[in-house]
Amino acid sequence: MGWKAAEKLIRNWKILRGDNVMIIRGKDKGETGVIKRVIRTQNRVIVEGKNLVKKHIKQGQGHEGGIFAVEAPIHASNVQVVDPMTGKPCKVGIRYLEDGTKVRVARGIGASGSIIPRPEILKIRTTPRPTVLGPKDTPMDLVLEKTYDAKTGKGMPEL
Repeated sequence: MGWKAAEKLIRNWKILRGDNVMIIRGKDKGETGVIKRVIRTQNRVIVEGKNLVKKHIKQGQGHEGGIFAVEAPIHASNVQVVDPMTGKPCKVGIRYLEDGTKVRVARGIGASGSIIPRPEILKIRTTPRPTVLGPKDTPMDLVLEKTYDAKTGKGMPEL
């Protein structure tokens, strides 16, 4: 990717995997769906069951050939998040609550201003955190050991 293409990449993504979106341009205009995948290097998203194209796949070892319908990526500017209150497409804004948590808010003309919840699929970890120490994990007594004293400067390496 050249520097010109890198300049046009979306820096602050407001559309997340698992969001309910409406397609606002293209052959599936007006239809809603759930985002299956976000391709940040191309500014594109794949919406479940939308923008289907025919793909010719040659027969090979372990799979049959034929013509299959595959979901093609849509540019991120051609989809908008659906407002959870009104059910209409809206822009997404960021707001901080009183307790300091960052939330996404519905913005734009006719938007309710309600909080857009974070998709459930992002809350689930694909691989659970290990509970048992492995052979490469550092023991807790070494982790908690104090090796530097700020007042005396003891523990600083000699340069």
